[in-house]
Formats: sequence, structure tokens, C-alpha cells
Amino acid sequence: MTPDVHVDPAVRHDMVLLFDVADGNPNGDPDFSNRPRMDEESGHGLVTDVAIKRKIRNTLPLAADGDPRYGIFVEAGQALNTRLTESMTANNIAVKGKTQPTAEQKQAARSWLTNRYADIRLFGAVLSTGDTKALGQIYGPLQVTNARSIDPVVPQQHTITRVTQTRPEDIEKGESTEMGGKWTVPYALYKAEIYYSAARGGQTGVDSRDFELLYRTLEMMFDHDRSAARGTMTARGLYVFSHDNAFGNAPAHKLTERVDVRRNEQTTQPARSFTDYVVSVADDGLPSGVTLTKIIA
Repeated sequence: MTPDVHVDPAVRHDMVLLFDVADGNPNGDPDFSNRPRMDEESGHGLVTDVAIKRKIRNTLPLAADGDPRYGIFVEAGQALNTRLTESMTANNIAVKGKTQPTAEQKQAARSWLTNRYADIRLFGAVLSTGDTKALGQIYGPLQVTNARSIDPVVPQQHTITRVTQTRPEDIEKGESTEMGGKWTVPYALYKAEIYYSAARGGQTGVDSRDFELLYRTLEMMFDHDRSAARGTMTARGLYVFSHDNAFGNAPAHKLTERVDVRRNEQTTQPARSFTDYVVSVADDGLPSGVTLTKIIA
């Protein structure tokens, strides 16, 4: 295998991402007053795949440094139907009317979208909205799981105040402060898995630069997503198991389970830092045709 097999879009990749949070809310649940998401049975913290992909979408164009191939389709303040309509008009497809586009025209419009928007190229998208039902759906080659904390979490709610009132009448009443609240997790280390299908990547046009920028984004995205609510979030590990063909040489779980995270036996108090854990990677005896690349270790 070549040393840069981890950026080869023609082969399968299975990845493990580790990240942590300190004194922050990594992913609030609007159904529970924005409390950090949890597995209600086990108490483990959760960060949804949607939240992780949003951070990738926000950071990937920064890493691409203005390259027009790295536009973002699912972007705040932008109507999806408008962008889908652009793909049809750019390929001389009637947006309205009874005439259905040919298979070649539909493929041209879909290729126009994957060439322009990196998140469609990587994650796929539903294109059959509004007047663009003929475009169907693109299945993305990159699938991200929910991240789950290594240990159960104990979210804490904090009451906060501010001295500025919202309404003038509140000032006239003599009210000096307004009350609010925020949730935090004191500390948690999370593990997510990412899977890449080379067959679907070939359909959407993924190339090696996409992988280079994806890895850079996963490494740096928390540095570009700072907020007081999220506390301190840090990427702690990124491990890529690359196969030597599109189908793969081993089941994904047998590879991702090689990244083992356990509590440091020398610590007896609740975890409050990354040093309270020990990460071990069984990189010996890998299945034939599988290579491990440690992007962050």
C-alpha cells in the first residue's frame, strides 16, 4: 500500500474520532431546556451526527481557502430550493412544466451540485423539494455516527443573571436584573465513528483533496466553533483504517474496536481531564490489506 492510502477515494475507510468537552454543553437538547443530550438509560452523553456534520460544514470552507469546489449546500440563511433550481437552469432543464428531464439532464444537474457543494459530495442530500422533484436523492459516501461519552455524564444547570433589562417598563418597575440559565458537562470524552463508502464516493466525485481537507477539518473544527456555551472542546484522536479495495477487507466493528479508551487506573475521582483516560490502539495483527493511519494521536 502507498503511504497516502488514507486519502485514496477509491478504497473503503473506517474512522474513529475522539473529542472532549470541559465545562460546556457540546450538544443541547431543545426538548429538555437545552440540557446536554444523554442516553436516559445509561447516563452516557451523546452528540448527534447532525451536530458533528454542522461543525464540519462550518469549517471545511475555511480549510479550502476559497476554493469554489467547497461551497456548502446546507447553510444558514440560504434557501435550498433556490440552489436546486440553479442546478437545473444551469443545465437547460425546465424547472416548471410537464416536460420531464432526460436521464442525462438529471445526471448533469446532480453532477453540477456535487461539484459545487462539498457537503453534498460527502454527506449526500435530498434534492426532490419544491420544483426539483425529478432530481431525487444523493446518497453520501460519508456516514457519521452519534458520539457517545466513555463514561456517564452528570450535567449541571447554572442560574445566571444580567443587569440589562429587555423592556423599558422593567427598568421603570425597578427590576435590576434578569435571570437565565445554562447547562454544562464538567468533563466528558466522546467517541464517534465515521465510515466511507468508495462506491458512493465514486458516484459523487470525492477526490484525495476532499480527504485531506476533511482530516484537517476534523482536527481543527473545534478551534473555529468556540462559544461560551460549549466550553472547551478539543479533538483528541483520529484513527483511519484504510482497506486496499472498495469493498473492504474486514468488518468495520472489528477495526474500530481496536481503539480502546479506559479510565486511568491511577485516578479515583470523576474524570476532569483527558489525562484521566488511557487510549490504546491495537495496531498489530491488522487484517491483510488494512492500514492504520493515526491523524491525531
